[in-house]
Amino acid sequence: MLIKAVLFDVDGTLVDSVDLHAQAWVDAFKEIGHDIPFDEMRAQIGKGGDQLLPVFLPPDELKEKGQALEKRRGEIFREGYLSQVRAFPQAAELLKHVDKAGLRSALASSASKEELAALRRIVGIEDDRLDAETSSSDAERSKPFPDIFEAALAQLPGISPDEAVVIGDTPYDAEAAAKAGIRTIGMLCGGFPEQSLRAAGCIAIYRDPAHLLAEYEASPLGAGGMPD
Repeated sequence: MLIKAVLFDVDGTLVDSVDLHAQAWVDAFKEIGHDIPFDEMRAQIGKGGDQLLPVFLPPDELKEKGQALEKRRGEIFREGYLSQVRAFPQAAELLKHVDKAGLRSALASSASKEELAALRRIVGIEDDRLDAETSSSDAERSKPFPDIFEAALAQLPGISPDEAVVIGDTPYDAEAAAKAGIRTIGMLCGGFPEQSLRAAGCIAIYRDPAHLLAEYEASPLGAGGMPD
């Protein structure tokens, strides 16, 4: 099937932020008396708060503290860690190459609108035209549910799921995309093992945006279609 659109995850895919998000969650949980090991928290990054919080909080505490805790995590990240986020090499160039190749492009992120605007600046695409963009406000449920990718596709009229590909760094990206009928190219730069990405359904794996850009013509994108 001919590829017509690329849906980019942002955190861990275009920007090096996974460890920072994990630490912000650890800090937020510690404020309410929960000492969560960093590695356990990091393994959950890629999910939104609605899916991450139930992993660590019992139902009664989730109901009482979940919303405030998620808000506090955002504050901690923006105030203490956002300034440390850096774009992966050639992330902006990859997006621009996709556009020049005639493919439609979208950012399909579970970040808040405020965070996503900051991440666009960090990547260097603040003023670039994108065909679609989603944030946490566009999805009722976060990954591994498909809502965010379905919302992005809804902003791309005429594109069917099998005409799109997701580029993401976590198994949750691949699982969510599969539920939306979209296949995924995996990136190792988010820190998840290649085995986990392949087990989740990724059809190809690259180290980072620079690697995919260098191998673009031989990739599923450059080949003009997906493997059967």
